[in-house]
Formats: sequence, C-alpha cells, structure tokens
Amino acid sequence: SMVPATAVDVPPDRIDEIAEMEDVEQVWFDEYVHTMLDVSVPHIGANQVWNQLGNRGEGVTICVVDTGIDLNHPDFAGRIGLTKDFSGKGSVEDGHGHGTHVASIAAGSGAASNGKYVGVAPAANIMVAKVLADNGGGRMSDVMAGVEWAVQNGADVLNLSLGSDGNSDGQDALSTMCNAAVDAGKVVVVAAGNAGPGDHTVGSPGAAEKVITVGASTDSDGIANFSSRGPTADGRTKPDIVAPGHNIVAARANGTSMGREVDEHYTSASGTSMATPHVAGLCALMLKANNGLLPADVKGLLQDTAHDLGLDANTQGRGRVDAFQAVQQAPGGPTEPEPTPEPEPTPEPEPTPEPEP
Repeated sequence: SMVPATAVDVPPDRIDEIAEMEDVEQVWFDEYVHTMLDVSVPHIGANQVWNQLGNRGEGVTICVVDTGIDLNHPDFAGRIGLTKDFSGKGSVEDGHGHGTHVASIAAGSGAASNGKYVGVAPAANIMVAKVLADNGGGRMSDVMAGVEWAVQNGADVLNLSLGSDGNSDGQDALSTMCNAAVDAGKVVVVAAGNAGPGDHTVGSPGAAEKVITVGASTDSDGIANFSSRGPTADGRTKPDIVAPGHNIVAARANGTSMGREVDEHYTSASGTSMATPHVAGLCALMLKANNGLLPADVKGLLQDTAHDLGLDANTQGRGRVDAFQAVQQAPGGPTEPEPTPEPEPTPEPEPTPEPEP
C-alpha cells in the first residue's frame, strides 16, 4: 500500500486500546465524504489550445474518482478505459449523476450536443474509480483505495471532486494518500469544497499540501459565494487556483436528476466539483504539450499563468486558470520562458554642440 493505513470496524470502547498499540501511529475516524461548459471552456481559453495549438489532450489519461460514469453516454464513446467499483455497487454505472457531469467537464466530446458542450480535454482517455455510492456519499477508505488503484494503473491526472466537511490540516489519511499519489508522479486535482464564504472551510483532501486545490469562480471572474476559503487548519493558503464552477452545463447520466436538467443528455450544476475538472482537463492539455512535466511543475505553471482576480489568496489562490498561457508555456517547463529581446532603441541624434563662445 502507498500509505501504511488500514480501515477496520471497531467498537467505540476499544478505540483507545488500539491507539495504544505499539504499531499504531494514529487512529482516524473513517470519515464520510461527498460530492460537492459552453461558456466556461472558452472563458478559460481551452478553445484556443485546441484550435491554435492543435492539442485536445490526446493520449493523456484522467481518472475520475467519483460516483462512476454513464458508460453509454455519447460524449465518452470509445475513450473509457479501465474502470473499477469501490462503492459496493458491483459496477461503475453512475446512478447519481455527479461523476458523469465531472468527467464531461474534464473530457467530454460534446457529441450529443453537436459540439456545444465540450469538455476541456475532449480527446483525453477516461479512467473511472467509483468510490461514492449512488447517493453521492462514501467512505474515506474507499476513496483512498480508488486513488491508489488509479496511481498503480496508469492514470496521469486524478480528479477528486469530493471531500469531507470541516477544516482539515491536510494530515489525515486521505490527504496523505493524495500527497503520496503526487509523490508517485501523478497530478492530483481536488475540489476546495462548497462550505464558503466563511474562512477555514477547506476539508479533506482539499487541504493536502501537494495537490492542486480548486475553488469556484463565476463567468464574470468573481468568486462563487459557496466556494470554500482557506486557510487550512494549520495555517496554509488554500485554494491554489480557481476555475469556473457556476451553472456549468455538462453530461447528464441516464435516468439521474442531479442538477437542473437541460435535455436528455445534459444537466446544469454549480460547485467546486465543477471547477475541479476544468483544471484536471487543463492539466491533461499541459501534459500533452510536455509529458516530462512533474506534478509540481504543472501546479507552478498553473499558478504562474493564472489571471489574478485581485482577491485574497485564501479566496482565489493565485487566480483563475488561463489554459492558453499554461499550455503555451508547458513545453518550456517550469523555467521562465526567455524574454523576447527588446528592439534596440534607435539612438537619439547627438545634440549639435553649441558653438564655442
């Protein structure tokens, strides 16, 4: 296991006894975690990446760690790779709608809308870990198992649009697993949460230090009221970045009622859950441009190229993502691109010397 942790059922009166054991470092409650395009994708500049840079995220794999996916939705046709259920359902079919919506924002093709509702990386491969039940909830240990499986089975980018309530210090078991995934070379993108506008409202795993924690912006580049704010319980700045998360239209899982239904194939929803896959898709575009980027490079480039909204760092992180700038600078890696040399100034004509008196 990537993290030396195990989930066990224990009667409450025996917890102290287990905590005292020599081999036990720490005991945590197996917390409950839950879920938390056509305007937003051009708003962050993704269309420019497709059209000017010819990059749609081909060959990069995004694992959506969520409620599953509608395996038959036209927007994912031919691009769903490995799938695994950790929720106990027995299949990854999404009976909730959240995971399908999230996957579509990251990598939907827009096939069912004639190209209207297209995700950020519409040619990326999609991997699915169903860690949340069809009621939208699940256990931290199941999420951890899904993250570990994604890391071990070839995901490049992991999207976690989920989290626990309350303020985390980023040291809990799920945050530790997410940091371990980053150490293993994976880009891990996590929702900040929907517990704003008060401060200290980022839970787990959004508080994990090494992940890219995403808050929600609006189409007018404000911050959504609901977007969770930092700092973390141990005083670190979060979120790291923000992306559109307000009234996002994306794929609807067949037979589900999540969000505000647009038509048979699409529904509209808001949340940092919707902001996060905008960034996961963007990370896929960056890795397509330069597959040598380390997770820390990806995070640094996202932050360095972000559009500063002029707000407090614990509200906006470094600002709203700019896909075009981030992908354009990805081939150069984390180093600053060479400045274009300034044209030499034309020398001023020498003043005619005053005649000697």
